[in-house]
Formats: sequence, C-alpha cells, structure tokens
Amino acid sequence: MRVFKIFVVFAIVVYLLFLAIFFVTQRRLLYYPNHSYVPLSEAHVNRPLQEIPVRTSDGIDLRAWYAPATTKSFTIVFFHGNADYLYATAPVADPYVALGYGVLLTEYRGYSGLPGSPTEIGLYNDGRAYLRELMRRGVSSKSIILFGHSLGSGVAVQMAEEFQVGGLMLLAPYLSIPKLARTIFPFFPSSYLALDRFDNEEKIGRIHTAVLIANGDRDEVVPSSQGTRLFALANQPKEFHSLLGRGHNDAFDQFIPMSIDWIARACVPN
Repeated sequence: MRVFKIFVVFAIVVYLLFLAIFFVTQRRLLYYPNHSYVPLSEAHVNRPLQEIPVRTSDGIDLRAWYAPATTKSFTIVFFHGNADYLYATAPVADPYVALGYGVLLTEYRGYSGLPGSPTEIGLYNDGRAYLRELMRRGVSSKSIILFGHSLGSGVAVQMAEEFQVGGLMLLAPYLSIPKLARTIFPFFPSSYLALDRFDNEEKIGRIHTAVLIANGDRDEVVPSSQGTRLFALANQPKEFHSLLGRGHNDAFDQFIPMSIDWIARACVPN
C-alpha cells in the first residue's frame, strides 16, 4: 500500500509538471513563425503584387503583398496557417489575380522577420489593420472576401464578426484552439489552460454574410468533423465541401477553383 501511495504521488507530480510545461510552452506549439523576410523584388511572384506597409493600433509595423482588383468587384484577404509565411502563400493569389480579383496576402507579427510576437489579440490587431488599410485605399468592406486557412480561420472569423464583409471562406477550420488541442493532447485540460482560444464555434452564429467552408477528408491536423460542426452553426447562405483525398495543406488546388465558382454564385457585388 505504501508503494502504491508513493506511485500515485509521483504520477500526480509528473502530471502537474507536464501541465506546467504545456502551459508555459503552448504558444511555441501553436505558432511556428518563419523569421526571415523575402523582399518582393526577390520573390519572383505574380507581377501585380506590391508590398504595402501597415501599422497596427498597438504600434507594430507589418508588411503585406497586395494586388488591386482590375475587372472584378471583390478583393480576397488571405490569412494563412500557423506554420506558413508570406512568401510561401504567394501562389494562392495567382488564380484570383488572373481573373481580375484583388488579393491581399497578409502576414502576422513575428512571422517573416516582422516585429512582435504572435498572440490571439495580436493577430486580431493585425487583421484589423489590414482591413482598415484596404478601406483607406478605397475598397469598401462589403467588397472584401475573407479567406482563412487553418489558424487563419480564427482571424478571418473574428474579422467577419467585426466588419460587414462580402463573404467568408474557411479552409480546414477548427471549432476552437482548446477543442482542437483536446484531440492532440486528450489528457490535458486545454479548455482551462489555453491562452489563445480563437473560438470560431462561439462566433460563427453571429456572422451574417455568405460562408464557404471546406475540409479535406484526410486532414491529419484538424478533424473534418470540426468543419462540419462549424458549418451547422453558421447562418445561411452557406456552403460546405468535403475535399476527397485531401489533407491539411494540400487542398488548395481543389478549394480555389471551387471558391471562384462560389464567389460568382453566392457573393453579391457591392
């Protein structure tokens, strides 16, 4: 019995130690920033893209790549995933730009060599700064379509709640960071420990714009069931697609043509 008690105490101490490590390091597990910036002049990307400076309300100087709309009414604002970065996301712009849509490829604080450290509140400040910069340049909020992939879906959903935008596109979205963490770390009480929540499940019902949601049916990071649950909570008009044979990062080739068709059908030009 004494040995058993010692074992139980030891197990509890080890568990609490792991909880402490998880709490202290959770942002390192959530954000994987690239720390070098590739200048647009060296990036060999779509020629219409131009670098624009943006300053956030809390004084962080950011950069984005922007191609103004030519023949279409909408501008797509893209928020990337946790391990992506500005240069790597450049190909996302190509199909939209080719059709005359505007595209703004955003970058987060702490990524691509930009100042600051990523946090939920910080990324929301970044998103607001980008949208306000677009509006300052004459793009109305209703002419903006938000596009969030993975982590970026949390930023896109928050912006869709705050701004009257023309549409919301979510690829590989999750319900919330705590609920996503629960699938990866089932023995940790992530609902109580999470510093950054990105609670899409709680917000999606307050959004009133056209919504497109898609998940790869072989997504190894975000369970596709989280996307279907989010879709069930969203308001009409809404559309959901399960991308057959696609995982977490290889679904763009299916999603982008689908999104172009959806924009033409579901989004009303301002």
